[in-house]
Amino acid sequence: MIAPVQLVDLIIEARWLVPVDPAGVVLENHAVLVNDGRITALLPQEEAAARFSARSYKRLDQHVLIPGLVNLHTHAAMSLLRGLADDLPLMAWLQQHIWPAEAQHVSEQFVHDGTLLACAEMLRAGITCFNDMYFFPGAAAEAALASGIRAAIGLIAVDFPSSYATDADDYLAKGIAVRDRLLDEPLLSFCLAPHAPYTVSDRSLGKVLTLAEQVELPIHVHLHETVQEIDDSLKRFGMRPIERFRRLGLLSPALIAVHAVHLDACEIELLARHGCSVAHCPSSNLKLASGIAPIAELFGKGINIGLGTDGAASNNRLDLLQEMRLTALLAKEKSGRADAINAHQVLYMATLGGARALGLEANIGSISVGKAADLCAISVNDVALAPCYDPVSHLTYAVGREHVSEVWVAGRIRVENGQLVENNETGLIKLALLWQNKIRP
Repeated sequence: MIAPVQLVDLIIEARWLVPVDPAGVVLENHAVLVNDGRITALLPQEEAAARFSARSYKRLDQHVLIPGLVNLHTHAAMSLLRGLADDLPLMAWLQQHIWPAEAQHVSEQFVHDGTLLACAEMLRAGITCFNDMYFFPGAAAEAALASGIRAAIGLIAVDFPSSYATDADDYLAKGIAVRDRLLDEPLLSFCLAPHAPYTVSDRSLGKVLTLAEQVELPIHVHLHETVQEIDDSLKRFGMRPIERFRRLGLLSPALIAVHAVHLDACEIELLARHGCSVAHCPSSNLKLASGIAPIAELFGKGINIGLGTDGAASNNRLDLLQEMRLTALLAKEKSGRADAINAHQVLYMATLGGARALGLEANIGSISVGKAADLCAISVNDVALAPCYDPVSHLTYAVGREHVSEVWVAGRIRVENGQLVENNETGLIKLALLWQNKIRP
């Protein structure tokens, strides 16, 4: 007796499918079956056609299908400050330009509109999840929901007042209220986001740790980004920031150390021993002359690494494919070994590594049965990409965000034929121009 054909919501057929887990696997001429927003099967195309029918089909004959990219660190709303102040070291950039502009202009509307702009850019670049850190996290969350992108919303804490909150206690109280209000949104998760060792006191960090343990949230923080940060910590606290964090009990699997550029061997061992993750942001590190992180050494010690773009004000693009290429190339230069990091490992960092850091690895980060159908299709049908011997090598070293053709979040298509399906790109450009006129009339 012939088994009846089963109906699913979506079948995607691809020339190559890279599930990321298990590692190193490339499947040719396979199909992904999606139902109710989740992956229900990965099958050879002939078997899928014989056993299933679908309400919607997508045939990608010249494409690589990968998990949606996970941007482990950004300040999405800062898209509205893209190019405002360039070619400056970090503290001069912050103190003389960014912080004054934020003090004058940042509001709930600024964050909402800037995050909308960033979400559009990220979706078109194959990013299906981003980890944010900025003021007015509720406005960022609403913009992410309106865009249909997955977001880990950072509940920021600093010790100085802003238009959003008065002190660290106020920041945290408002952040937890946002989390409580939006806790049931399936595309949202949350992190506690103390800004940096130089903007958050021991008392505030202690409160962050207590909250993180109570509500089981990751802690997302800039750490060891610059030499000046470390020198200032030695003068103020008599120790380097990671040692300060160790004494405060902050080193744990919940910690996402952003940048982690300047690390000695003992500090790398500490991060490894405590199961911390690192958010590697190579473009921002280079643009601000912060340095080159020791990614090969971190990876060699088994430290979980994800990739981030940082904000558009310090990059100036939210392009994780570019970060993948830089990660591989800089790791080779920094370590002096051409085989220090390979293409499959970089793809892992851009997908499952970021998901793991956020505690979302059971739901996203690989093309696996049962996980959410967060997917990215990249076309290699381009003279600049021919020939293609190894699709994963192409993903790391050859393709750009202009080659992203389709993007799905939870099984819902958000980018088709390289264009946003729902967001009005013309309207977003006009919105950005309105803010440009306000910020620099």
